[in-house]
Amino acid sequence: MNQEQLHKIRAGDGFIAALDQSGGSTPKALKLYGVEADTYANDTEMFERIHEMRSRIIASPAFSGGRIIGAILFERTMDGTIEGRQTADYLWSVKQVVPFLKVDKGLADEARGVQMMKPMPDLGDLMARGKDKGVFGTKMRSFIRQADEGGVAAIVDQQFEIGAQILAQGLMPILEPEVDIRSPEKARAEALLRERLLAALDALGSDQQVMLKLTLPTEDDFYRVCVDHPRVLKVVALSGGYSRREANELLARNPGVVASFSRALSEGLTAQQSDEEFNSALDASVQSIYEASVA
Repeated sequence: MNQEQLHKIRAGDGFIAALDQSGGSTPKALKLYGVEADTYANDTEMFERIHEMRSRIIASPAFSGGRIIGAILFERTMDGTIEGRQTADYLWSVKQVVPFLKVDKGLADEARGVQMMKPMPDLGDLMARGKDKGVFGTKMRSFIRQADEGGVAAIVDQQFEIGAQILAQGLMPILEPEVDIRSPEKARAEALLRERLLAALDALGSDQQVMLKLTLPTEDDFYRVCVDHPRVLKVVALSGGYSRREANELLARNPGVVASFSRALSEGLTAQQSDEEFNSALDASVQSIYEASVA
């Protein structure tokens, strides 16, 4: 594991940019960016359009290691290039931003109030390719809709089971058991999740650490025990459907937690903007999220 990158994540001021929209979320992300579905004919062209968007964000002067400590990439983004360099190499060598890779294959159908991760039969090969390309860590997402004790337990068990495989390959896993912000049982689900997370963290080896990516909680500072846990390198928060303003306000009330926003980061950016307009809008977005992350 790259020790300079490890130190950047542990001690650096800033947040993690989530640039990992997958096949299911890409059309919506492109539409928000001003790219309509009738401008691409198939998945290949769709992913070319989203790579153009991500490349424009990463190459912008507003996007750098001074305020952004890491970035999560979709597999196709990792396999692409920016200004002639492989994306992960560009992020670290040019921008001093630590690269992570989304490794999950999406969500299974809902059962017991949750959606587990689909099987990942090629995880080993994907991790090996990621390491070869300079990726520091991984991210994988599950989804909790209801406060079902068995469902939440299954989510955490799966996250830590696969996280152990990722650790064994020398990569840093970001475990993301997202709680639905619209769930009427959100606070109760968060209480169940925290309990299970702490038990799983306590069971890790003394030389092991993971990262957690969690929904902004109903109760302020709710995940303080996770932030302070010796087996946790960093706790980051997803925006989860909140606007950037709402997400920043909630984040600032959770000291020690930093942002890992996707939609909130790119809010207000469009393909039609001039470079000056685009860079200015991205700079304002980055600054607001940075300020909420270090509050």
